[in-house]
Amino acid sequence: MSFIKSFFISFYIMNSHFLNQANAIIDIQNNCPFTIWAAAVPGGGRRLEYGDTWKIEPDMTTSSTKKGRIWGRTNCNFDSLRRGQCQTGDCNGLLECQTFSSTPPNTLAEYALNQFNDADFIGISLVNGFNIPMEFSPVFADECSTRIRCTADIIGQCPNELRTPGGCNNPCTIFKTGEYCCTFGNCGPTNYSKFFKDRCSTSYSYPSDDLSSLFTCPSGTIYKIVFCPLCIIHKYIFLT
Repeated sequence: MSFIKSFFISFYIMNSHFLNQANAIIDIQNNCPFTIWAAAVPGGGRRLEYGDTWKIEPDMTTSSTKKGRIWGRTNCNFDSLRRGQCQTGDCNGLLECQTFSSTPPNTLAEYALNQFNDADFIGISLVNGFNIPMEFSPVFADECSTRIRCTADIIGQCPNELRTPGGCNNPCTIFKTGEYCCTFGNCGPTNYSKFFKDRCSTSYSYPSDDLSSLFTCPSGTIYKIVFCPLCIIHKYIFLT
């Protein structure tokens, strides 16, 4: 790394920490060749065309805003009052999402910042199913080397019984049983969760899938979430 590049990275990090010491920084980028309506709780919502970015700054001073979710919504229509509907990931018909509740299927990025031992906990979850390929990683590898990606062709390979327009459903949405919805406390993997795990090994495939799906970085790390990080998108995501 050249001295100039190293200097500007260090300058950016130091100024970000100084100016935003009470806030985390998460950069959200749409690399998909179609529109994504990004959702963040806390944060709200934003329409992102290809190449657009959106920076959110979760408040680190209160416990309720240290934990959050970010996801992408597809095929949305909103009116002048910012109300409407999305084919996947809808949040009560609002452009500006207010709760963690969303309509499956949707790929989720989840985080808990500034936790035990000054660590951040981050992960990608397919517990709500899958609708968009995603990456969740630090902006600068010098801060943390963790990089989580889920870019497999899950929609194209989705079992027939889980298929839905725009995505691949989780089994709980379809079957509504304790086995798949984990209504009996700790639950284990199923044939359907293994389908997701085999394709995205570092993503949550069921609620207790912590061992291989929960990652840590030092508190204060600057993160990025990229929709379609490899930009290998099949027409069925957009057209179905």
